[in-house]
Parts: sequence; C-alpha cells; structure tokens
Amino acid sequence: MKSTTIIFIVLAVLVSVAIAFFQYFYKVRRTPKVHILLFVLKALSFFLVGLLLINPKLKIIKTENIKPILSVLVDNSLSTQFFKEEQNVRNVLSEIQKDIAIQEKFEIQYFSFGKEVGILDTLSFSDTQTNISKAIDAVNELNKDKNSALILVTDGNQTQGNDYEFVASKNKIFPIIVGDTTQYQDIQISQLNVNKYSYLQNKFPVEVLLYYEGKEKVSSTFTIQQNERRIFSKKVEFSSENPVQTITTNLLSTKKGLQYYTTSISKINNEKNIKNNYKSFSVEVIDEQTKVLLLSSFLHPDLGALKKAIESNKQRKVDIAFVHNKNIDLEEYQFYVLYQPTSYFKKIFEKISSNYLLISGTKTDWNFINAQNIGINKRAINQTEEYTAIYNPNFLTFLQKDVGFNELPPLQDKFGEVLLNKEAQSLLYQKYAGVETTQPLLSTFEESGKKHAVLFGEGIWKWRAASYLKEQNFESFDTFIGNIVQYLVSNKKRKRLEVTSERLYPANAPITITAFYVDKNYQFDNRASLELVLTNKDTKEQKSLPFSLMNNSYQVSVEGLSSGEYSYKVSVANQNIHNYGQFKITDYQIEEQFTNANQKKLQALALKTSGEVFFSNKSKELLDALVNDESYYTTQKSITKEQNLIDWKWILFLVVALLGIEWFIRKYYGKI
Repeated sequence: MKSTTIIFIVLAVLVSVAIAFFQYFYKVRRTPKVHILLFVLKALSFFLVGLLLINPKLKIIKTENIKPILSVLVDNSLSTQFFKEEQNVRNVLSEIQKDIAIQEKFEIQYFSFGKEVGILDTLSFSDTQTNISKAIDAVNELNKDKNSALILVTDGNQTQGNDYEFVASKNKIFPIIVGDTTQYQDIQISQLNVNKYSYLQNKFPVEVLLYYEGKEKVSSTFTIQQNERRIFSKKVEFSSENPVQTITTNLLSTKKGLQYYTTSISKINNEKNIKNNYKSFSVEVIDEQTKVLLLSSFLHPDLGALKKAIESNKQRKVDIAFVHNKNIDLEEYQFYVLYQPTSYFKKIFEKISSNYLLISGTKTDWNFINAQNIGINKRAINQTEEYTAIYNPNFLTFLQKDVGFNELPPLQDKFGEVLLNKEAQSLLYQKYAGVETTQPLLSTFEESGKKHAVLFGEGIWKWRAASYLKEQNFESFDTFIGNIVQYLVSNKKRKRLEVTSERLYPANAPITITAFYVDKNYQFDNRASLELVLTNKDTKEQKSLPFSLMNNSYQVSVEGLSSGEYSYKVSVANQNIHNYGQFKITDYQIEEQFTNANQKKLQALALKTSGEVFFSNKSKELLDALVNDESYYTTQKSITKEQNLIDWKWILFLVVALLGIEWFIRKYYGKI
C-alpha cells in the first residue's frame, strides 16, 4: 500500500473522531453514557465514508506454473481404415492419455485432421481427403511463441495441400507411423489430363501418366472404355529404371452431350492395391462452334489479343479479315468484332444489325458511325485522349466482377463528348485528365432482341498484358472478353436460375451444388426458397434437399450417395422456374490409392524439425523420451495485481446501518 494512502487513512480517522467529539462532547456540561455510544457510532460511520472515498488498494503477487504444450495430431482419413489401423491409432491415444508422467509434465492438446483440422472428439476415419501440412501449420500457429512439441499420428499419405516434408516448424515434430511400411509392387494411374469440351465428330486429346513402384520388369495393358466398350488399348512395360510411362491418344467425339470414360491399367503379379488402377473422366461434346469474324482495315496488336482472348474458350473460333476482302461470307459467322470502322464498313453495317462488338480508336471515322443509328453519337475532334476505366458496380446486363479496371493502362480514342440516344447499360466509365466522369467507355445496347456493344478506345492489348503481369495468367482478361461475347452471341433471355456442379465426384466425397437466383430485374434474390431433387438413374431412388443461403448464392451439400449416375432438378418455390443437370459418382476413392505408409517423408519431416520417427508399437518409447527431454520444462510466471482493500457494497451497507442506529438512539432519548 502506498504511503500517501496510509496518511489519508490516518487523516480520515482523525477527522471522523474530531467531528464526533465536536457533536457529543464539545462544551457539553453533562456527559450521559449514551453519548459515548453515539460518539462511537458517528466516528465509525464517518471513518467508513472516508475509507470509501480513499478506496485503498493492495498489490498482490500471484505465481503461475506454465507447462510446455504437447499437441497430438491424429489422422482421421479413410486411408487409416484402408490399412486396418484404427485400433492401433486408438491404442496410441489411450497410451498417451494413461501416461501419468507425460500428463504431469505437459499440457496436452488433442486434434484430428483430414481435409480440415479440429478438436479431437471422436475418430470416425471417414475423411475423404488428407492435408497434413495444413494441420501442422494450424497447430503451430495456435502455439506460436510457446515451448511445445507435436506428435503426429498418421500413415504419412497426403492427398491435398503443400508438401508437408518442407513445412516450416520451430517446434519438434515426432511422427508415429501407422500402416504397413513394406514396399509392394504397384502400378497406378497417377495423372489424367483431358479437355472439358469437344465438338461433335472432332478428336480430343487424352494424356495419361502411369507410375510403377517395384524392382522387377513388368508389363501391363492400358485401356480406355466407354459404356464398357473398349475404344483404346496399349501394352506398356515398366522397370525400376523406367518407372514412368506417358500415353497420349486422340479420341473421336461421336455423340452429343456429357460423355463418361473409364481408364484402367491391368493388375500385375503380387500387386496389393488395385484401387489406383482405375480413373474416370468426362467430356462434354458440343455439336456446334461459335465462329467469330474480327474485321479491321489495318493491322493492330489489339487484333491478336482479342483473338487469343476469345479463343481461350474452345467453343469459339476467330477469323481475322480485312474489310477490303470481297470474299468474306458474313453468313458463316455468329458474332462480329468491328475494329475502328470507317466508311469502308458501310456494306457490313447494311448486312448485320446485331451480335457485334464495335471498338473505336484514333483511326475511327466518327462521322460514318454517327450516321449508322446504332445508339451513339460522338462529337469528336481530331485530337486523341487517353481514357482510364472506372468500374460501374450497378451494371446489370451480365455478371462481371471488377478485375481492377481502374489499374489497367488507359485506352486511346478521339476526344469528344459521347451521347447515348438509345437505352444502354455502361459497364465502364471514362476517366481522363484525372477527372472521373459518367461518359461511357464500354456500353451494351439491347432493343427488340438485337444486341451490340461499343468499346470507346484502342489499346486493349495492354490490358491483357497488364492482367498477365498482375496474376501470371490471362484468365481474368479472357473471362472479361468472354463474358461480353457470351452475352452478345446469345439470343436467349438470361436465365434467372443458374446452377453449378461438378460432372464427376469421387466416392464418399461431399457433393456441393451452388445455385444463383435473380428476380425479374436480374438482381440477386435472397428471399427465395430453393429445393434440390436428386434421382439415381439406375435405381430411380429420389432424394430431396433444401438449399441454404450462403452469402450471395444458395448452396446444398449432399453426402452418403452410392456410386452411379445421377440427374438433378432445382426448383424455386412458388415459381415455375427449374434447372436440370447431371453428374456421376465414381468408385474411385483417392484415400485408397496408397499401398503403404510413407515412411520416407515422415522421416524427412522429423529430421528437418529435430524430431524423431516412431512406429505405433513403440509409442511408449516416445513418451519416455519426451518426459526425459530437458528442453521441455515448466516455467513460473509472476503476475502482479492491484486489489481493492475493501468491498464498497458491504462498507456502504455498514455505514447506513450505523447512521440508522445512531438516529434511532437519538430519537429515543429525545436528542432530535
């Protein structure tokens, strides 16, 4: 307690006594005995009031013992079940929980992991993915700057995430290996590459990587089947010196729609695991291709950038032509890009009235364009200006997110005010000389079912280059151009209900289907009630599930479906709006592709973090080593706290009681 506080308490005592003495003894000739009682009550109550005002505090030092932390991470994936190691894992956990010495030395945390990591509750060994690196990173982050160790109970086989062998960990990691570490001969389909789309009567490429583990020379047969009909076959040979084979072939698309295929590699002698000898894939066969004519009167880098962006969607093919070419057959094309039109484009405008994108620039003849009655009029002068893009978040014609338009290089066009004399929507506005305006940079027009768009500026090739520099790919720019083309080339009304799902799902994997529903103004409607009806094509069994609202979409997750082909129907309650689709669940389970525990990677992980590898039957040795490891020790932490010397509620109650007693006594003796 501070010295000043003690002085204030002494002063409170003196002042309280003085006030009580003045009231009951000062200049009083006769002093009845009752005055002594009243004096005590008054002095004590005043002292307590003073004590409340002073509110003295005491410093209390508490000592806390902090144990080192031992995190136990347990693999809860299907591979543990596949190796029949469930009981061994439970035995390891039981041994840790029963070891009194380890309990006394460490504060123990239990976690389970598969695709995600969480607090260990019960072990089901049913997770369909394994992400060891994510689990280690999560536990390390939780115990950052703490003295801790990590026990990793796993077979070491990972199906997702970064390579855990190179994980950065300041804490020692002690893997306990479960599963068979014996190396068996195995052959597997390690990777399959194929395009998602193909065109009817066209060939599409299929690339397959085969991998062999073993020492002997072996031969096998690789096949591709469709509807149990063999359409491709090839014999392959492997050895320890040549363990990888790559097979490339081209398959013919003979039927429209979603087509499923199965690849397989025949079993070799003494092969233990044949689950990884099979893989399925799907291809959507389209019976038509959108042909695009890119028309200009001169060469420009924009032409190449637009061609590559549009053709990034394999459903589209672009031809570049010059307007002077008299052999152009416009009827062959479904969409047109008119680049910097001049009077030479007169016949083109006479023959097409919709489904085109017009791009203006420094060589555009605006007098000619103004006379075409396409909804724009620009009072251009013979002076160029640079225009930076400003994204319009209220654009509703089609869905286009902001890809950082304001950071893209400016486009060039002739200077002048643009007037829109037809109903239009502007995705981008102009910013020039540092001034933001509502002048259009990219606008869409739709009237009586006819659609076109106008981009006011050349130099869009710079946008594609900038997109690559920012993201190391052209995806965002190509998607932006693709959205424009998709809107303009489609003669159908925009669907109010869009549903997204995968075509193929591995067995036991959670199936997530997403729906996007808009109202009549094409704005997202979060008030709707959506339902999914799944039908197994073989058994005709149906399952109905409601969608849940998740941010700006509706989602539903389905689990426990058996292998086979399914069709689905998504409906909006009280609306005659539906969407249909299909998918297939394969027999392939990614967790069953492994033949043995990955001892090599787990040893590398332990070595990198100064830990040590143990087998499941040696877990007691690990616990004893941790108990005897002097680098893990209990620390003491002193905490100084200030605590009130008095409880003001009780003191206040006591003051009221004392003053009340004094008042009644004085009243009784007629002192009032």
